[in-house]
Parts: sequence; C-alpha cells; structure tokens
Amino acid sequence: MMKEIVLITGASGAIAKVLSQKIEKDYTIRFLTRKKKAENEFEWDLNNNTIDEQAFENVSHIIHLAGANISEKRWTEERKKELIDSRVNSAKLILNTLKNKNIKLKSFISASGINFYGIKTTDKIFSENDSAGNDFLSKVVQVWEKAADEFTEQDVAERVVKVRTAVVLSKNDGALAKMITPIKFGVGSPIGSGKQYMPWIHVDDICAIYKFALKNPEIRGSYNASAPQHTTNENLTRIAAKILKKPLFMPNVPAFVLKLMFGELADILLQGSRASSEKIIKAGFDFKFPVLEGALEDLLKK
Repeated sequence: MMKEIVLITGASGAIAKVLSQKIEKDYTIRFLTRKKKAENEFEWDLNNNTIDEQAFENVSHIIHLAGANISEKRWTEERKKELIDSRVNSAKLILNTLKNKNIKLKSFISASGINFYGIKTTDKIFSENDSAGNDFLSKVVQVWEKAADEFTEQDVAERVVKVRTAVVLSKNDGALAKMITPIKFGVGSPIGSGKQYMPWIHVDDICAIYKFALKNPEIRGSYNASAPQHTTNENLTRIAAKILKKPLFMPNVPAFVLKLMFGELADILLQGSRASSEKIIKAGFDFKFPVLEGALEDLLKK
C-alpha cells in the first residue's frame, strides 16, 4: 500500500527535524525549503512568491511550521512585518498553488502560538474557548490562524488543525539553550520578577501532538500545546540549575535591562500566563513529559 505524502514547511527548524523522524515509518515526507539539499526537498521563495509545484503532487497532508523566529531580533517595524508575512504569506502561497492545481488536502495542520491569549501575567488559566489578546504577538497569532482557516473556508482542505505552541524545550535549540548557557557558567538567574508563568512543552511532546493530529481525522480546530504542569520562570531556572549541579546566587536580571537590550520583545520574557492542556488530553493525547523536572532531566542529562 502506498504511503500518504506529508509536506512539511519550516524544514530547518528543530520541530521539523524531530517530527520527520517520528512519522517517516508511516508517511512519505517532503519538505519545502529555501535551498534544496536533498531529493525530497522542494524550493520556495516568499520574496518572489515562487514555489516548486512538484512538491504538491499527490500530497495528502501539509504541516505548516514556517515562520520567522519570534525571539531572534528586536521588533522593529520591518521585523514585525517579517514575522507576520513569513506566516501569512507562506500559507497564502500554498493555498493559491493548491487551488490552481485543483488539489484537495485531507488536512492542513498549522503551527500557532500560545501567545494567542496575549502577553500578560494573570491568575487565569487560558483555554481554547477564551478570546484573543490585543498586543502585537496576539495579533500575529490571530492572522496566522486566519490564514490557516482559509484552507477549509475555501474548500482546499477537509480539516484544519491549529497547534498553539508553548515554549518548546529542546537541548540544542531555542529558549532552553539560551537559558542554560549562563547557568552552566555559574551566572544564571531568573529574569524580571521570576514570577511570570512560562508555558512549556518538551520537543518530543510537541512532535507527538503533530503526529496525533495527523493520524486522527476527528482532530480539528485549535489546541493548546502546553504541558499540563505549570511553572514560573524562576522555578524553571532553579530546576535547570539543580539538574546541572550549578549554583544560583546572582540577583534576578532586572526588567529595565531586558527592555534596553530587546525593546518590545522583552515583554515575552517578562510576562506569561498559564494555558490549559485539557482539550488535547480529553481528545486522547498522552504527554510523555507532563512534569517539568522529568522533561529537563531528559534534555539536560543526555
């Protein structure tokens, strides 16, 4: 029996690499990438609105992970435009190509952000029924999800899944790698008050959620991809230091220093709320790393 074809965008990211390993037994995998390096890679160029249409031959599912890194650079007006365009225009280019080729997908599964609910520290635990926030990052997520919804609205996909992703904990990439560097040198400390919540998920679990969404056609709509155990920035820092057997004696990094360094981007470091994982669990998903200490031990002791 022929394997169904899954096309993954955002091929260079940590999630795409781990995810492809998790699903390669069951699916034929293709990647959309800016520079073709392998036979199963196909080039696209958002600046010129071009795409290799061969990527879509007999494709059944698309997992859309493409998007400029939120925390890589200061949010200048130009960078803000890039953050939105890399998510929205990429989805539009795929949608229009599928329409032109008269291809209908079984599923379009899109990355989204847990910041849908806004960057703020509150006592509320947000569920998928809660409304969107009104800050810049929330607006990015809203237009990102709207671009995904177009696939069912324009009858190009049977279903759309939007994975509202928390901070992905991965050994070599992203937030954790940045956090543990000063800890390893003995100069780690919480940031700001340290009391801001930090929704998190182990890289294996976020990839397992994509696999779960792929394999279960009843999964549709938005899902929080955040581990069930909540934590603060201070707690995460302390547990990481304990596992690495490093002291934490430095004072917290003051908020004003981060604002000087990162501008508006500092808000995502200094603020944060909790998000409920109840919906995905009720749907039948089982977290491999529901507890922070176990997740960090797995990543930091390897």
